[in-house]
Amino acid sequence: MTSESTAPPVLEAVGLRKTFGDFVAVDDVNLSLAPGGSLAVVGESGSGKTTTALMLAGLERPTGGTVRRGGLEAGRRRPRAAERARTARDVQMVFQDPYASLDRRQRVGDCLGEVVSLHTGLRGEALGARVAELLDQVGLDTRQARSLPRALSGGQRQRVAIARALAVRPRVLVLDEAVAALDVSVQAQIVTLLRDIREQSGVAYLFITHDLGIVRHVCDDIVVMHRGRIVERGSTGAVLDSPQDPYTRTLLDSVPRRGWKPRRRTADTDAA
Repeated sequence: MTSESTAPPVLEAVGLRKTFGDFVAVDDVNLSLAPGGSLAVVGESGSGKTTTALMLAGLERPTGGTVRRGGLEAGRRRPRAAERARTARDVQMVFQDPYASLDRRQRVGDCLGEVVSLHTGLRGEALGARVAELLDQVGLDTRQARSLPRALSGGQRQRVAIARALAVRPRVLVLDEAVAALDVSVQAQIVTLLRDIREQSGVAYLFITHDLGIVRHVCDDIVVMHRGRIVERGSTGAVLDSPQDPYTRTLLDSVPRRGWKPRRRTADTDAA
C-alpha cells in the first residue's frame, strides 16, 4: 500500500491560468495539497484565489495549465457525467453563504439524505444512520434535521453545508471564505469544528480566505496571491511570523484582531 508521504497530491495545479477576455485573473499558479494536508490560499478580493479554487474543484475551466486530482489530470473539455461524479467524490466545496447554496424549501435531514443516496445508493435504515452520523459529526441533532434552513442560525447553516460536503467522504474540502460571514465567536466554533473533522477523518483542506488572523488556526501551509499570481509561500508559521513579500506584510498589518483562540467544541451555542 502506498504510504501518505509518497502518495501523489490530492490536488495540484501546474502553470494554472485563467483569462476573461483581456483580463488575466490567474497567471502561472503552481500549488500542491498533500493527502490530509491543509493549505491556505490568501489574498484580497480580486487576487484570483476564488477563481483558482473553482478551477481546482472543477467548477471553472482553466485557460491554460494543468489540474490534477488524486494524481489524475483533469480534461480540458466539458466533463461528462461520470467525470463530474468522480470529481464530486474527490473534491467538495463549502461556500461563504450557506443560505444561498441550500434549498430553502428542503429540511436539513432530507437535504443530507438526498446527497448520500445519490452518491452511495444507501436506502432505508442505512441511509438514516448515515445522515445521523453526518449530523453528529458537525454538532447537530434531530432537531436541526427536521428544520428548514431559515430556522437555523448562520453557524448552524454552515454546519449543514459542511455536513453535506462530507456526505460523499471526499478527499478534499475547498472552503471558500467559509467563516467570513459569521460572528467572531461563531467563527471560532466553526474553526474548531473544522480542525476536529480533519483530525478524525483525514480529509485535506484548501482554505480560501482574505483573513490572515484565522489561517494559523486551520492550515499548516500557505500561499499568498496578489493580482492573480502567487507572491509568497511556505509553512503558515514561517510566513506569518516572518513575511518576505511586501504584500504579505500589508495583509498582516490589516488584520483587525489578533489572538482569539478556538475552544474545543462542547455544545452548539451558535448565535442566531
